[in-house]
Amino acid sequence: MPQIVDTTIRLLSQDPLAGKLPTGEVLRIAEILDRAGFAYLEISGGGVFDSAVRRAVESPWERIRAIDARTTTPLGLALRGRFLVGSKPVSGDIVRRFISCASDNGIDVFRLHDPLNDVSNLKGAGEAIVDAGKEFHVGLVYSAGRVGEIDALVERSRQIPALGATRVIINDPTDALLPHLTEELVERIREATGLPVGLFVQGAAGTGLLNAVVATRVGADLIATAVYPLALTLHRISGESLVNALHGLGRETGVDPGLLWEAADLIDEHIGDEPVAPMAPRISVRAAEYDLPAGLVAALDLHLRANAAGDRLLDTLAEVSRIRAESGWPPLASPIGQILASQALLNILSARRYGTVLDEFRMLVEGHYGTTPVPIEESVSRAVGLVKGPATALLEDPPSAEDVRVAAEGLAASEEDLVLLAMFGEEVEALLQSIRQRHSRESSLLLGNVDAGRAERIRELVKIVQESGVGEIEIEDNGMRVSVRRADETGVAVASLAAPAEAPDGEVPRTPLRDGVRVESPMVGIFYRSSSPGTPAFVEVGDVIAVGQTLCLLEAMKLFNELKAEHEGRVKAIHVESGQPVEFGQILFELDPVDVQPIV
Repeated sequence: MPQIVDTTIRLLSQDPLAGKLPTGEVLRIAEILDRAGFAYLEISGGGVFDSAVRRAVESPWERIRAIDARTTTPLGLALRGRFLVGSKPVSGDIVRRFISCASDNGIDVFRLHDPLNDVSNLKGAGEAIVDAGKEFHVGLVYSAGRVGEIDALVERSRQIPALGATRVIINDPTDALLPHLTEELVERIREATGLPVGLFVQGAAGTGLLNAVVATRVGADLIATAVYPLALTLHRISGESLVNALHGLGRETGVDPGLLWEAADLIDEHIGDEPVAPMAPRISVRAAEYDLPAGLVAALDLHLRANAAGDRLLDTLAEVSRIRAESGWPPLASPIGQILASQALLNILSARRYGTVLDEFRMLVEGHYGTTPVPIEESVSRAVGLVKGPATALLEDPPSAEDVRVAAEGLAASEEDLVLLAMFGEEVEALLQSIRQRHSRESSLLLGNVDAGRAERIRELVKIVQESGVGEIEIEDNGMRVSVRRADETGVAVASLAAPAEAPDGEVPRTPLRDGVRVESPMVGIFYRSSSPGTPAFVEVGDVIAVGQTLCLLEAMKLFNELKAEHEGRVKAIHVESGQPVEFGQILFELDPVDVQPIV
């Protein structure tokens, strides 16, 4: 009997859907899916941790604990080998500590793959998973493009049983598998390893469902799905469709599709009428044509448009394929796909191939991430060597847990904090500070003139605001008035501009440009006030700036873009902290004309 895995919770907790549903609603969906009969619920992975760190609202560990407390179905976590859930390899002791934290928080099944399909990179994490007594699945990533890919995957699969794995997972993030290839892979890998085989695939035009049905026919016993709205939006296999299809073929799964529709209805209440990037038809078509992940194509398109090069998308996609062939045909799983795409973007925008080389691409070429499926072309190795700059922290050995603890200077209050700092560095500091401040506020309730009952009600209010998306709640109880307001609401209020007053005749007067200028973000990215940590900011409040002067850096897909002033003026306000994510059109700076004295 084929078993079904549900990935709905993971997909709701990572981009592009992270934050679309309040945490309370995500937990309600988890409770519904818990009753549906799945083999396990895959609730977290690299994308979830990355989104949580950037949003700096809720710890990814908190979400795992909350789901574990409300469910009895085994819970799963997807990991990227030595990268774990980050974008760079970590040391062996961090790997062991992370596995221990995940196991202690309720993870029962670990799905582990190496972005290069270098099985030797999985040994440390595999030993930690086996020692923890948890179920250990090893993934092999299929990416089309080179002759002999099937043979290479089968050969690498022979190393998996020695790791102690209990199942092999065929993973296709690009929608490149075709049914006859799926059939061959499942049969040959089962024979080569003696292990059960599962399937985690995407499919924009129904190929995912077709591959799943074919895979179960030749012996695959585990298929990953998502509820219908997410399957339709994010090109996954619909659990409702697969369960019904297999039922019609006499292959019972034990999953109740009625409960899946119930979860789908709950999701529809929040995103049913909202277009969800990045799956515009234009993007999906190009992703299918070039055998690339749709999210990667969408990110390239966005970045090209931000650099006034929107007409170069096809050139960039072709360059990604060319770079992949030159750099040893690595699979396109995260983060390797993003590294190749970022280098392709640099080559296209600079009109010079490998004139500038990303540190991450250099690490790939020099073997710091592991062994590529085939040798890297000598011309690329030579080119990388010619432009090799000074050593960076990225190229050094991964820090140990003790190194991270010392560098954190007390910021890590637990093992969970420590492993997050090891993987995300300075990026996670805002999240850890937010968690610490929240806990301090909750603890302080009992230190003042607030009795235990009222303190508990206040904590419930805080939880409602955090989970519901409501901006502010105010209640009055026996002469005591309590107002709970989301911390990020203040930033929104400061950033918004007051609407102009109506003129006597009912028309809205136009505000002359000389009354001030606001500088908005031209793209989605990360805002940086200086060129590197420890260096002075480009501008400060009160500075007089000239046209063309750099105001900040905006980083997207590992590329930094200077935002330059289009008007001269005096900096009146800076609305974003360094390191924070910004959206397109978000206000960053307010400028006063230099001939007008600022209001005191």
